[in-house]
Amino acid sequence: MTRTGRHAVILAGGRGVRLRPYTTCIPKPLVPIGDEMSILEIVLRQLRSMGFESATLAIGHLGQLIRAYVGDGSQWGMRVNFHAEQTPLGTLGPLIDMRDDLPEQFLVMNGDILTDLDYRALMDTHRATGADLTIATYERQVKIDFGVLRVNDDEVLDFTEKPTIDYSVSMGIYGFSRRLLYDYAPGSVMGFDTLILDRLRSGRPPKRFKFSSYWLDIGRPDDYDRAQSEFALRRDQLLHADTPQLRGRIPRARAAARGAPVAVGT
Repeated sequence: MTRTGRHAVILAGGRGVRLRPYTTCIPKPLVPIGDEMSILEIVLRQLRSMGFESATLAIGHLGQLIRAYVGDGSQWGMRVNFHAEQTPLGTLGPLIDMRDDLPEQFLVMNGDILTDLDYRALMDTHRATGADLTIATYERQVKIDFGVLRVNDDEVLDFTEKPTIDYSVSMGIYGFSRRLLYDYAPGSVMGFDTLILDRLRSGRPPKRFKFSSYWLDIGRPDDYDRAQSEFALRRDQLLHADTPQLRGRIPRARAAARGAPVAVGT
């Protein structure tokens, strides 16, 4: 893997349990959005239009279907390779195993995210601050449909009727510095929660990249249904920078369905 240019790691190895039965036969990154393309194709188109030249796909569950769909990435003008998990290692584990093949700074993202985030701006900010880890964040509101009490033992101290609580949440998209991965042993089963808590304890907390436009985690059934209904209306917003040579291309998976040969990446 080259260590020049913008590089992304797409985590595409999950089993997609929350989206069953859709993910019983196809991996979550290949679930369709509208009737036009998969979420993974949208992500790859976005990355290429923002100057990313290469990507590594961390695959596991039904990974052979992702290989067949993506091939070597040339249909999107990218160089794509694959890192196949033999056993599930969590979200961080695959990065530890592939660390020697990664550039000094790179983007990491889940393969089931529909957003118009500027990935290039995130990485430019990550490099400029010298951060070890930069987390893209989004503001969410949770409506509590109950009267909420603040209590101390058997005494009620305060009451709020059906409050709305604001949260700053991780979008599942990160600016990453490779040096972090050498703190952990290859083969470790780890999630990003462990990494973030370790950074907080170390006194070098992650940086934040605040985002307020459009973001859906389609691993959540409600958000997947919303993405299906909104994609046609938001297509230009999500793919506004799509390069002309990508428009109208038929993905390899659809070509294969019509009897054309499919090149499988390595």
